[in-house]
Amino acid sequence: MSAPSTPPFDNPLLKKSQLGRPLQRGYSLPGDVNFTYGRPNVTKDNGASEALSGWSPSGPLMPITGHTERKPERDFIALNKACIGAGLVTASDQFQYRATHDVRRRISDEEKSKSKVKRIPASMTFGISTRPSTPVFDLLEHKYQDRWLQERRKTELTKRERHQQKQNMNRGIYETRASLLRKFCPPVEDPPLWQMSRFSRQLPHLETFRSPNAHHEAFAHHATDCTARTGTFGHGIYESAKS
Repeated sequence: MSAPSTPPFDNPLLKKSQLGRPLQRGYSLPGDVNFTYGRPNVTKDNGASEALSGWSPSGPLMPITGHTERKPERDFIALNKACIGAGLVTASDQFQYRATHDVRRRISDEEKSKSKVKRIPASMTFGISTRPSTPVFDLLEHKYQDRWLQERRKTELTKRERHQQKQNMNRGIYETRASLLRKFCPPVEDPPLWQMSRFSRQLPHLETFRSPNAHHEAFAHHATDCTARTGTFGHGIYESAKS
């Protein structure tokens, strides 16, 4: 016998929309007016009501479970090497060798530390420890300043010792004329500025000095007088006397 079919009036797929109303798609609500939707909240907030009725014993924060040691994986690389050493080359012989021999991979110390369950003691206090207060007497006596000065002196002494060692090492090397000539680099004059060929032999069109002798005397006077003047080329005002 076939299962009884649902009547057409109860089948939502066969229902027709009422005249002047849209077709309703959804679930029927329960008949109880005081029906509350959602999941019940069973957690307790440890408030005044629980304190008056009696505190409920709280379980441990982190339940400690028995640690089951994991079996290490098979070392197929070592098994393949052993098969080749035994002279087994075919796949069937190697399969039989693996079935009769068992080689496990060694577990490193890092994997052992990861697999172990950390047991937290019951009297453990979580958080960061408070920094000890700075002693006032050390501040008044300038101990921190003296300590900083001592550290600076130590660093300066070490630098001096290293510099002295370098000087002592260099003192043992004697320079001769041949070594100095080998290290000497002759100065290279900079190439002159580019100039058009038609202006290379042109003479100046303006001569501000009366004669070549006056020209040389003016430059000689400037060479002796520029030491007391300011400026890069010695053309500025006279500087005051320095003690």
